Amino acid sequence: MISITEWQKIGVGITGFGIFFILFGTLLYFDSVLLAFGNLLFLTGLSLIIGLRKTFWFFFQRHKLKGTSFFLGGVVIVLLRWPLLGMFLETYGFFSLFKGFFPVAFGFLGNVCNIPFLGALFRRLQGTSSMV
Repeated sequence: MISITEWQKIGVGITGFGIFFILFGTLLYFDSVLLAFGNLLFLTGLSLIIGLRKTFWFFFQRHKLKGTSFFLGGVVIVLLRWPLLGMFLETYGFFSLFKGFFPVAFGFLGNVCNIPFLGALFRRLQGTSSMV
């Protein structure tokens, strides 16, 4: 059985608030303060969930440096109050960082989803992406 520490529980909450602020800032026409606050909360929560060493290792692997530079560069650009450009950079960096996770997630959703059209769509999306 996996034991979850109190720090990890707090990290899940902080990450959830970060995602909420990012979505809310996007809905309010890219409000730079909400986006910056959401970015900081998301990164803080992520480091609390998986630990500082694993967070650093995840972002700074050789094959993920391009995605990391775009993602963290986007965070810095949002903090400098250029929210639209920063969010575009962050989005590209996010997809570049997590491109190996998407086939796994689509495969899981295709098996779990009982709706015929969505199940077929997720299985098709699972096959088109490449694992890195």
